Formats: sequence, structure tokens, C-alpha cells
Amino acid sequence: MRAYKPKDNVQKKPYYTDRYWKAPQVAKFDVESDAQFLADLNAIKAKFEVLDAFIQIEQMTVWINPSDIYGVLELMRDELEYTQLSEMSAIDFLADRGEFEIFYQMLSMAKRKRIRIKMAIKDGQAVDSVSSLFRCADWSEREMFDMFGIEANGHPFMKRILMPYDWQGFPLLKTYPLQGDEFAAWYEVDKIYGKEARDIIGPELRDTARIDRYDSERFARLGHEVPKGMDPDKEENKDKAQSYQEDGGVFMIKKLDKESSKVIDDPQR
Repeated sequence: MRAYKPKDNVQKKPYYTDRYWKAPQVAKFDVESDAQFLADLNAIKAKFEVLDAFIQIEQMTVWINPSDIYGVLELMRDELEYTQLSEMSAIDFLADRGEFEIFYQMLSMAKRKRIRIKMAIKDGQAVDSVSSLFRCADWSEREMFDMFGIEANGHPFMKRILMPYDWQGFPLLKTYPLQGDEFAAWYEVDKIYGKEARDIIGPELRDTARIDRYDSERFARLGHEVPKGMDPDKEENKDKAQSYQEDGGVFMIKKLDKESSKVIDDPQR
């Protein structure tokens, strides 16, 4: 087992200072302003406890208790004509509120309305699977488990769906490093070549902002650009690199105009 290193401050390390800027919420309106939403909300309140409800961007949001999720979605599907579960997932608010926010986006084609069902769970708490109500929830619940580590009780196959089965950690947690942790850096090397090859191969490079001069067949080298396939270090290519920079990075390629049989200049980047 690899040694655990605290990752509480990993999100403060990126050099994009505004990456986690939070936009202000859009305006909320009372449910009474929409007669159809009010009728749907009263139907839910008749059987289940509603913690909060409001309208945002022409759709209603309803907060419920986690234990009621299966019954609420069953009621919406069978009695309120919300027959489609278009989306479901989780949001990590562990640092702010010590909980996950789970949401279910419901769509009614008959009413042309959308209702978002929300609930909050603690870290390590499981949710009830709704895959028997909506088949699309099968993959969505697996993805939620894969990315956040939230299990769905009663799911027929609660395994990872995007990451390998033996992957350690959950990539969409805000405590997960943006470029992966130590396990991610050595995963492919250890799995394919073994740990003894670490000193020979080195860790995986997961910095998306990194520019390698040998990428894309040595297409470009910052400050020494040359046409694709040419080596910028060769003496005979240095003049071409200079002219490339002077032209603003535009090569003039000679092409034949079939109609006039004249050679024309075609700028290519």
C-alpha cells in the first residue's frame, strides 16, 4: 500500500487563480408563480416530506430526504407524467458543507416541464438505486460511484465504468489532484512494465499545458517554427524558420489554379 499524502490544498496549487470562481446564483421564484409546478409539488408533499422548493430558470427544484428518493421518482413517473430521467449525478461540497449534493433531472414531454430533485448525503453514505425505475440510471449510478465513490444500494452491477477496476481514488472529488496523484503517475508503467522499470521510463506526464517540441512530428518549436516534418536544428532549415517568423507564421505554398493554369500563392498555417 502506497503512503497516503494529504490532498486538502491541491486545488490551491494551480496557477489559474480564477479557476474555482463561483458565479452568483440566478434568481429564485416561488412555486406559486406556476400553476402546473404548484400542483406537482402538492402531489409530492401529500406523500413525502419536502425540505425546500423553488423555481429557477423555468424549472422547479425540490429538496427531499435521501430515504425518499425511490418513492418520489416512482410517484413522478407513474402519476405526474415525468417519464424521463435525463440526467443524474453528484456535486462535491464536502469542504464547504461536509456533504454531497445528489440531483435527478426529470422531464415531462406531456407537460413540457422539468423538475430537478435534490438531496444531500454525508461522506460514505449510500443512496438507493433507481435503475429499476429508469434504465438510464444504471450507467449514471456507476459513473457517480466511479467519479465520487458514492455507492447505490440495490444496483445490479456496482463497478467502475470509466476508470479501471483497480484504480485508486475518485477523480471528480475536489481533493483529487487535477493531474492525478502518485498512483496515477505510475499506473501504466507499473501495470505494463513493472515497478522495476520506474527509473528507466519515468512517471507519466499529465500536464495538459506542457508543450513538447517533438510532438506531432516536430511540427513546431516555440520561437524556432519550421514546416511540418523538418528538423529545426539543421542549418539548412534555419533560414526557413526565420522567414516563417517574419511572415507571422504563414507559409506561402505554390498551387496551380486549374482554370487559369497560373501559379497562385495559398497561405497555410
